[in-house]
Amino acid sequence: MPARIDIVEGDITSLPVDAIVNAANEALAPGGGVCGAIHRKAGPELAAACASSAAAPPARPRCAGFRLPARHVIHAVGPVWGGGERGEGKLLADCYRNALNLAAETGLKSIAFPAISTGIYGFPADRAAFIAARTVRETLRQRPGIERVVFCCFGRESYELHEAALAATAPQD
Repeated sequence: MPARIDIVEGDITSLPVDAIVNAANEALAPGGGVCGAIHRKAGPELAAACASSAAAPPARPRCAGFRLPARHVIHAVGPVWGGGERGEGKLLADCYRNALNLAAETGLKSIAFPAISTGIYGFPADRAAFIAARTVRETLRQRPGIERVVFCCFGRESYELHEAALAATAPQD
């Protein structure tokens, strides 16, 4: 049975999934946006756990969810947009792919993603949504153990961009 991909508009910290992805900074420290919200809700234990693994590569460290409904937090350090000429698209795709691979390798069945890099990192939201949808669809073909992927969007515009991206990347029968 293929994985189900859902889109929701809301707060990623409230989703009852095995793992949520934190759009993290390189230090894995509490920050603003999604990262700050995750750290606030998870509690100070998340920051302490992150401090011990801050030198890990993007989408590699995995921490407990602590006070979150999600059991785990996977940290993905997305690219800062620099005009698209510095491999930002590949780096963003790697964030999604690595997080899904890590989830599958550790037996997790469900995972939720925010719109990585589209906030303060300035990645164009329409491009980011398309890269996310395409990468998730491609990776799920090799990771049948993942049953559910959620794109958790902060705002209606992000929701609609993800909806359009999923439609554009849907398999053609």
